[in-house]
Amino acid sequence: MNWKAAAAAVVMAGMAFGSVTAADGTHDSRVALMKQIGGSAGALAAIAKGTKPYDAEAVKAALTTIAATAKVFPDQFKPGTETGDEAASPKIWENMDDFKARAAKLSADAETALAQLPADPAAIGATMNTLGANCAGCHKAYRLGK
Repeated sequence: MNWKAAAAAVVMAGMAFGSVTAADGTHDSRVALMKQIGGSAGALAAIAKGTKPYDAEAVKAALTTIAATAKVFPDQFKPGTETGDEAASPKIWENMDDFKARAAKLSADAETALAQLPADPAAIGATMNTLGANCAGCHKAYRLGK
């Protein structure tokens, strides 16, 4: 079996499962979606750092996951779900338009990278700088410290 195809299938299945399980707006669903983004970012970082070989299919799968997950993530912060999540700042619900705009930018940047697929570890590193800036800005504004 082609391991690249199998890995891509696992990522896609994870996205589908995550979309289904993350539809309830609970703390657990939010964590599951963030783990999908984090796992994809980790896969890209490993290629950028040279600890994993360049694999175009893995890059596509990771960018696809980030783009798709960022689109649905803000929907998990429905009114009435402000309590019980020790990592999410109340500022999310106070500034929902900005929160959604930040997620949309992350998704759009991942889609742009996907359309102009980074062709080597250096290009993936540049893409990670862009995506990471999106993540860091949102976490700074809307994630409470542990």
